[in-house]
Amino acid sequence: MANVVVVGAQWGDEGKGKIVDWLSERADVIARFQGGHNAGHTLVIDGEVFKLSLLPSGIVRGGKLSVIGNGVVLDPWHLVKEIDQLRGQGVTISPETLMIAENTPLILPIHGELDRAREAQNSVAKIGTTGRGIGPAYEDKVGRRSVRVADLADEATLELRVDRALVHHDALRRGLGLEPVDRDALLKELRDIAPEVLEYAAPVWKVLNEKRKAGKRILFEGAQGALLDIDFGTYPFVTSSNVIAGQAATGTGIGPGSIDFVLGIVKAYTTRVGEGPFPAELHDADGQRLGERGHEFGTVTGRKRRCGWFDAVLVRQTCATSGVKGIALTKLDVLDGFETLKICVGYELDGERLEYLPIAADQQARCTPIYEEMPGWSQSTEGARSWAELPAEAIKYVRRVEELIECPVALLSTSPEREDTILVTDPFSD
Repeated sequence: MANVVVVGAQWGDEGKGKIVDWLSERADVIARFQGGHNAGHTLVIDGEVFKLSLLPSGIVRGGKLSVIGNGVVLDPWHLVKEIDQLRGQGVTISPETLMIAENTPLILPIHGELDRAREAQNSVAKIGTTGRGIGPAYEDKVGRRSVRVADLADEATLELRVDRALVHHDALRRGLGLEPVDRDALLKELRDIAPEVLEYAAPVWKVLNEKRKAGKRILFEGAQGALLDIDFGTYPFVTSSNVIAGQAATGTGIGPGSIDFVLGIVKAYTTRVGEGPFPAELHDADGQRLGERGHEFGTVTGRKRRCGWFDAVLVRQTCATSGVKGIALTKLDVLDGFETLKICVGYELDGERLEYLPIAADQQARCTPIYEEMPGWSQSTEGARSWAELPAEAIKYVRRVEELIECPVALLSTSPEREDTILVTDPFSD
């Protein structure tokens, strides 16, 4: 049985939620391996909309085990809120359907406060953080001062962890003009929320390895997109974790040899939220049209997304760093009606052509796109469920994308609805 990793191959918002939900029908376990509640997934199932930002997308499908791995940073208060919201929509959530790794670091209220204070005072270059504390929580993780899920079960350990964190945070807060942390109030908040988190705590690494040995199919779900990876993204305008496929192993405790197929989710055009370089960005009527037709507003922040033509250079690059075997191409229907389409096939930097995005930030900012034009199509592709239902020009566009990114299309999505998907290669049959 194949185990599949799903990663966003652009700057996030590629439609991972729908694809993971669609694939979860074939999986036994769905495991989230990085990020926090700063990246949203919108699922549309039989006309009902589910909005998730922390829980794995498979949670809405009954009979599956959903897992939050140690690579995630967890806001326990948001967790409880999201669980209550989904239960209100009829979703069953229990320790039998949801597990949280015991070594998962927690996002505390002080992390969000620090995140927002630093962004507000950053007059040099704003990162575009959501202000939800994800970055500071990861900083505490590598600084060895995190409060982790297991710590909630032992009072002495909990106090020790909080005291260690406050030595660091109170010093930072003084420099930012913030009041010291109320230690007792923070401990009370943690004690109060502890029972609602601990009921889901489990040795996830052990459970996943046992499931693998038993021949169960595991679907690993990432958040954000590979261009926001802390190492391989457009630094410093990136998230605070590794987003590429290799993180699936370290973010859950399962060996890299257990991963059989990496599926990259790719939008048929390009979008990005927040600050940072975007060579193929459009500031004209075409860009506005893409945003309006694609409903390009962030699930979590509500921020308007920046839009541009498909950038084959970036996707080819992220397919390489994540070892992508096939892509799921989403939102093809948004391109319906364009007389001419453009694809970025290279960059020009200081008079020279580049086939990749350089690492240096100043060079990234100076890269200008080299476009290849293709004829568009007037027919609608929305809701198509087979190649025969697609216009010839749409098929040519998909095939050209495959050539340019050097990776085949495994799935093609033509609307937010779960069943409006054309299956080319089943990742689980690898």
